[in-house]
Amino acid sequence: MAYTIKKLAQMAQVSVRTLHHYDAVGLVVPGSRSASGYRLYGEAELLRLQQVLFYRELDLSLEEICRLLDEPGYDPVTALETQLRLLAARADRIARLMDTVGRTIGRLKGENMLSDEELYEGFAKDEIQKIKGEAKARWGSTEAYAQSQKRVAKMSKADLERVKAEGAAVDAAAARALARGEDPASAAVRAIMARKFEQLRAFYEPDKELFAGLGRMYSEDERFRKHYEDIAPGLADFLRLAMSAYAEGI
Repeated sequence: MAYTIKKLAQMAQVSVRTLHHYDAVGLVVPGSRSASGYRLYGEAELLRLQQVLFYRELDLSLEEICRLLDEPGYDPVTALETQLRLLAARADRIARLMDTVGRTIGRLKGENMLSDEELYEGFAKDEIQKIKGEAKARWGSTEAYAQSQKRVAKMSKADLERVKAEGAAVDAAAARALARGEDPASAAVRAIMARKFEQLRAFYEPDKELFAGLGRMYSEDERFRKHYEDIAPGLADFLRLAMSAYAEGI
């Protein structure tokens, strides 16, 4: 049986425009045309479209999907078996995450006594300790970490994007001060650090020890150092000095 593009779009729950695009790029080409020139799709095209939609669920690009489907020796049965395992693993992970998120919401509302370990349901025990250790190294205590969790949970996506944008703007201002050769303890740099200090309030209430500790972490932790060095060479050490100088004056 052959289906028109409109009927196939309805069955597959995709738009006709999407099927037009798949045809144009050679991903799912109609097997034949009607006497009037309308696209017609048979079993082979239906199965190929199913494969495309499965791979899209696994976040592959159209180019990657086309390359996979057109590889010599491509076996749809083997591909489906692999996809089934991947989808089952993803479903299990999402189910566990949904359960953890639901119980975390209950904890934040005071409706249950979800333990710290249960916040990381699905992580290995050593991973839990690693996360807690990083929190203490970053903030000086897990109290600030808990504050951060609660405040982020209450943010909308737009709120979080604004906070992140301000953080990026502060880092860019610090990089410009470094390029100008500013002293990390100068009034101009202190004004930038005041913005950085205030930006942290979106997550938790900082103090001078915590702020100076963050500066040291930016310089000493390999991941954070790379982040700031990618913005501007020397920025990690500049921030350490600037944040320490600002903290001394609080």
